[in-house]
Amino acid sequence: MLTKKRPLPWSVLSLLSRRAAHLARQQYDVIVVGGGHAGTEAAAAAARVGAETLLVTQKIQTIGALSCNPSLGGVGKGQLVKEVDALDGLCGRAGDWAGIHFTILNRKKGPAVWGPRAQLDRQRYREFIQSELLSTPRLTVLEGSVEELLVTEPNPEEPGHHRVTGIRLANRSQPITASSVVLTTGTFLSGALFMGQTMSPGGRFGDAPSSAGLSHTLRERLGLRTGRLRTGTPPRIVKDSVDLCQAQLHLPDTHPTPFSFLNKHTRCKPEEQLPCHLTTTTPGVERVVKESLHLNCHIQQDTKGPRYCPSIESRVLRFPGRSHQVWLEPEGLTSDLLYPQGLSMTMPPDMQLRLIREIPALRRAEIHTPGYGVQYDFVCPTQLSPALQVKSTQGLFLAGQINGTTGYEEAAAQGLWAGVNAARWALSLPPVALSRTESYIGVLIDDLVCRGVTEPYRMFTSRAEFRTSLRPDNADLRLTLKGSEEVGCVSSLRYREAVRVRDSLQDALAALHALALSTNKWRNKLPGLQMSENKNTLVTAGELLQYNHVTFEMLASVFPESLSPYTEFSQRLKIEAVYKPYCDMQKKEIERIQREENMSLPQDLDYFSLPVSLSQEVREILDRVRPSTLGSATRLQGITPAAVVNLLRYVHGTNAGLKGRTHTNQPEQKEERDEERCATKASLPQ
Repeated sequence: MLTKKRPLPWSVLSLLSRRAAHLARQQYDVIVVGGGHAGTEAAAAAARVGAETLLVTQKIQTIGALSCNPSLGGVGKGQLVKEVDALDGLCGRAGDWAGIHFTILNRKKGPAVWGPRAQLDRQRYREFIQSELLSTPRLTVLEGSVEELLVTEPNPEEPGHHRVTGIRLANRSQPITASSVVLTTGTFLSGALFMGQTMSPGGRFGDAPSSAGLSHTLRERLGLRTGRLRTGTPPRIVKDSVDLCQAQLHLPDTHPTPFSFLNKHTRCKPEEQLPCHLTTTTPGVERVVKESLHLNCHIQQDTKGPRYCPSIESRVLRFPGRSHQVWLEPEGLTSDLLYPQGLSMTMPPDMQLRLIREIPALRRAEIHTPGYGVQYDFVCPTQLSPALQVKSTQGLFLAGQINGTTGYEEAAAQGLWAGVNAARWALSLPPVALSRTESYIGVLIDDLVCRGVTEPYRMFTSRAEFRTSLRPDNADLRLTLKGSEEVGCVSSLRYREAVRVRDSLQDALAALHALALSTNKWRNKLPGLQMSENKNTLVTAGELLQYNHVTFEMLASVFPESLSPYTEFSQRLKIEAVYKPYCDMQKKEIERIQREENMSLPQDLDYFSLPVSLSQEVREILDRVRPSTLGSATRLQGITPAAVVNLLRYVHGTNAGLKGRTHTNQPEQKEERDEERCATKASLPQ
């Protein structure tokens, strides 16, 4: 059943904020810095695990704000939302509450690559997230700007060169201490806003810039390697000034599919949903881009921008002479604005108006808020463990765009997992990790910590080797039980529902397997069934369900006593049957990877003196990234198959109980070279 939330008026939010500021203790288990998608999921997850948690944000009214596009999900991204929800995160339920246009992308392809997506009402989404956080036990919300991290000597019994013990706020003399800190600074870490030839400090239009002290602490005090990335947002257009008759109408799905496994329907009824519209650019758009290049300092920068969501300037320069899609998306049920997806731009406002009016549907369009670009610092994520903890700094966790990713969904997934592990660190519990064999979250984190980034990272289904197993429909079976039994971040309500679903599906699959008939008998029961006459063996109902034209409802009509109790799961059973042969074939490969993931590599292992046949290049890569398992080492760029074999032999030869020696006498310039390499890769021209 859809959980209803009563919107909190600003007067109440302001009161709660002041109370939080007044009642804030000086000691917490976990402090989360930042109230975006990563920060909200991190704070909620840490509190669910059982940690006394403090969320620090510059403005309480911007918690849960959709800084850029008013949408959630998509191909690859929708899988992340479903997994966050399976672990009892917020964004899936918030999407069901705030969605105003639901659709499944890639519907013509197999269910494994379907992309659940929704257009969102900005105000509703923000209200839901704020209401959830402000009513979460063990979670305090505090308005403030973090001036610096408190850093002390490390615990000698744990790996690391430093230990974070809390934060110091600007304009506040008394520090706030904690066992762990999660940084989710988004685009605010040394952020700079660009529009035309003007530049101002900040991470989002209308918000104050973050403190320079935080960036200084990360780089100078903790010695973390950082790089520079950029992104942008399009202008917001007044809806009444757009001629939507000249754009292609796109209606939502007739039957909306909720993100959350707890919801059977969405808040917005099918008849109340709003359409989207599609149009394209014209040669006039390209002309305006080229005429304004000398006025656009952001596009002239060589900082790396998003490959898969580039600005219109980047598209025109990279693909001259082509037309580009522009989606006109509603920003809310009562909003008078449209979001032109595909028209991110940073040219001067007057040129932005000229550009959009080169599109027929926007000939008379008016701009409510101009587009702008953002450049910001990120921390090279190879310096993180699979728990998203900084390897060299005890108690410090990073999540979201600070790790080089882009997108709400990627941020939310990292935030949840960082929050979980920050809480477990504070409560003296061992860290937990998700394998890339069991979740898209595992794929995301593994890619970040093993391979790093040279451009903003976006999730795609093609990144997952086992996507036939990692489907949107089965995220609850893959993660909810683990989230309760091993991680401790799932409520009893969700756990009971997941157990009910698991048991029902198992019973249904057993019932399907028990129904075995000859081909002739199946034809008699299902007239028109297209089935080979050469089959001499019995065919089970489960095998028959693999046929495209056979549905579970058809089988239930023939065997109502055995199958009708499970019609609630008809689509899931169909998908399970279709993918069973493929999942069975992948089991051996999954088991191999899981065995490698269980072979730990000590974080203080001296790769330069390891008595194994490894090239100097391989030793440098292993020393720089310091993979936590053999499985992680196999996925590092530059690690050869021969190196993996030799490393595997060494692990086996020492019974996986390697005791590394702290390396000494390394070249003094090594850390410097690593920093330069990271910064250079992140600053390649777009």
